[in-house]
Amino acid sequence: MRGGGASADHHQRWGSASAGTTPRSLSTGSSPRGSDDRSCSDDGEELVEVTLDLQDDDTIVLRSSALAARAARRQRAQLDRTRSGAHKALRGLRFISSNKANNAWIEVQANFDRLARDGYLSRSDFAECIGMTESKEFALELFDTLSRRRRMKVDTINKEELREIWQQITDNSFDSRLQIFFEMVDKNADGRITEAEVKETQLVFFLSTTAQIIMLSASANKLSRLKEQAEEYAALIMEELDPEGLGYIELWQLETLLLQKDTYMNYSQALSYTSQALSQNMAGLRKKSPIRKISTTLSYYFEDNWKRLWVLALWIGIMAGLFAWKFMQYRNRYVFDVMGYCVTTAKGAAETLKLNMAIILLPVCRNTITWLRSTRAARVLPFDDNINFHKTIAAAIVVGIILHAGNHLVCDFPRLIKSSDEKYAPLGQYFGEIKPTYFTLVKGVEGITGVIMVVCMIIAFTLATRWFRRSLVKLPRPFDKLTGFNAFWYSHHLFIIVYIAFIVHGECLYLIHVWYRRTTWMYLSVPVCLYVGERTLRHPFSITSAPGDDYLSIHVRQLGDWTRELKRVFAAACEPPVGGKSGLLRADETTKKTLPKLLIDGPYGSPAQDYSKYDVLLLVGLGIGATPFISILKDLLNNIIKMEEEEDASTDLYPPIGRNKPHIDLGTLMTITSRPKKILKTTNAYFYWVTREQGSFDWFKGVMNEIADLDQRNIIEMHNYLTSVYEEGDARSALITMLQALNHAKNGVDIVSGTRVRTHFARPNWKKVLSKIASKHPYAKIGVFYCGAPVLAQELSKLCHEFNGKCTSKFEFHKEHF
Repeated sequence: MRGGGASADHHQRWGSASAGTTPRSLSTGSSPRGSDDRSCSDDGEELVEVTLDLQDDDTIVLRSSALAARAARRQRAQLDRTRSGAHKALRGLRFISSNKANNAWIEVQANFDRLARDGYLSRSDFAECIGMTESKEFALELFDTLSRRRRMKVDTINKEELREIWQQITDNSFDSRLQIFFEMVDKNADGRITEAEVKETQLVFFLSTTAQIIMLSASANKLSRLKEQAEEYAALIMEELDPEGLGYIELWQLETLLLQKDTYMNYSQALSYTSQALSQNMAGLRKKSPIRKISTTLSYYFEDNWKRLWVLALWIGIMAGLFAWKFMQYRNRYVFDVMGYCVTTAKGAAETLKLNMAIILLPVCRNTITWLRSTRAARVLPFDDNINFHKTIAAAIVVGIILHAGNHLVCDFPRLIKSSDEKYAPLGQYFGEIKPTYFTLVKGVEGITGVIMVVCMIIAFTLATRWFRRSLVKLPRPFDKLTGFNAFWYSHHLFIIVYIAFIVHGECLYLIHVWYRRTTWMYLSVPVCLYVGERTLRHPFSITSAPGDDYLSIHVRQLGDWTRELKRVFAAACEPPVGGKSGLLRADETTKKTLPKLLIDGPYGSPAQDYSKYDVLLLVGLGIGATPFISILKDLLNNIIKMEEEEDASTDLYPPIGRNKPHIDLGTLMTITSRPKKILKTTNAYFYWVTREQGSFDWFKGVMNEIADLDQRNIIEMHNYLTSVYEEGDARSALITMLQALNHAKNGVDIVSGTRVRTHFARPNWKKVLSKIASKHPYAKIGVFYCGAPVLAQELSKLCHEFNGKCTSKFEFHKEHF
């Protein structure tokens, strides 16, 4: 029946029923307007269309138009599921992480035996038993939901009941998982949330329960800000699932949303590629003979490492030449008859030590390295490997010390002391007329300075190793002060003593008395002066502003005593963080008339400064490691804007035929045409930022939004990854994924990062990332720049090398660590 306003016009629409058939029963749907079968309405009352549909000539089903619309939508949703396949959603809803679900029952049994009392496991220990210690609230809600399914509310369960629960939450059936997920919201277990149940509060019950599940998901995934807006997002879900305004939702609607979330998530700029493009680019995947495979591998290895190889070959060649020169020099002296090859080896090693103690300073001269990067020397020298070269030279110094000091202490001194008077006589001019004792040789200037150098180097080299520098070694107090960056930094200052002792040691030689033959000072003079002149550097930070910006910005992460003190000083003058864990301190205005002077030295070079020579960029930052790439993204954006302005100016200067040409004087014409045009070699840039905390996205929110707004050519593609959230597909993050999709579809903003850039969950699949970029950019020179922990650097370097042997694209990997 249809009524409108004061009119009471009635119409009946009958289904396929035989004339005169009397229906035996009348079933009404759960209409939000009630099932009152009135034939007319009062003025102003909201009326609905009613359709009587006879089914099998037995039952007349009375539906409102809203119910009919939902029924049609349900039928379409079922067809869509058949078409799209629920197997995609099988990956989209899990209560136990995929790496724990398989063969984990044995571990759960062991946990039960450990936690149970008198054969029963308490509700409070359920999370720990099934391995959800980090999501205890979510696990308890899951426990209550599965208890309601069994029509009882209990606080303890036995092992058999635990096994039944475990089988339910690890069931591979999508329908089973979806049912559990829905029941977590459906508190009264009636299969749906109806308006009749919440008529008094106008959906407050549903919103509050949904908000509670959102808060549980947010808590499990460490999303503090999402918890604050839980009710707002609950209303958003209701708006999406109940467009007819019936006031309740059913299981199939939640299923539809889960199955269609991938469609919603297409708002990010996806890396698309076809199998044809992939097969064309992966030209090297064809089977090759063993000889061809070895030659190809060697060819790619040489192509990737030729700079390193020729520098290492040159360095080793120089060391070998110096060793051989000094070896033969003492081979032809009388001292060889007494000490033999021990003295020749010791002196040869000493000559390499002079070289290495000099050049080990050069890779850490930042100003010099920065200047050399801008010269043609950068084409043949691997300046990005300066720290690795520094470490390699240190290893060579260790070998040199062992050969030099070892041969002197173990071989040369004993043979000299035990030599006959006849053999010793010619050496009296060096060691004295009276044959020295072992203690006399050791307590001399040469011996004391040598011992000092060895002790200091042992301390410095030990504390500089990765285990001590990164606090991987756990020592009891007070020895824990020997680990960490500070221990490494301060112990390296022992080299001041080492170099002083090294110079004294070289000036007080037993076998050389002529000053110009004492060459230690000659090796050290230039490198030491260069290094000392650069020691004004206080603390390095990455610049996050672009070269074309009219300001200078840096982002500092609190890590260690220096940055902790810096934050304390800034915190006293800045506004506290607004919320979350970003820790951002702001001071846009100041009432002080005078400010302290800030001294800036730099900029210093980094591997990323040569980004402009690549066709495609892959920028990977972990946490604060994103800072050097923000500057690159800003510079790319500035170049894009500048190119568009030049194109607009060119269009205005030379309008198409038929347009009125503006009057331009000769001076303006010469100025515009003589201005050099900016040519941007880089065609695409892919930025991947991986962080643990949601608040970190506040650091560069403005930059990411600006890029999303102004990059109309889609040159820059950004991907944020939040590792504190469970992987996409885990039930603990399924609701957040839906909210993320819905909110962006409606408001264009990601709920996690607060930007227009999509936030992914867990960690990226780097092999898939490189594969897609390679297939999208065949024959391109791709620069992969990484800043973060060393572990991922090894994986990316290996993948770059792997893809260089498989596809036509050329990956070049560069890294830096904080």
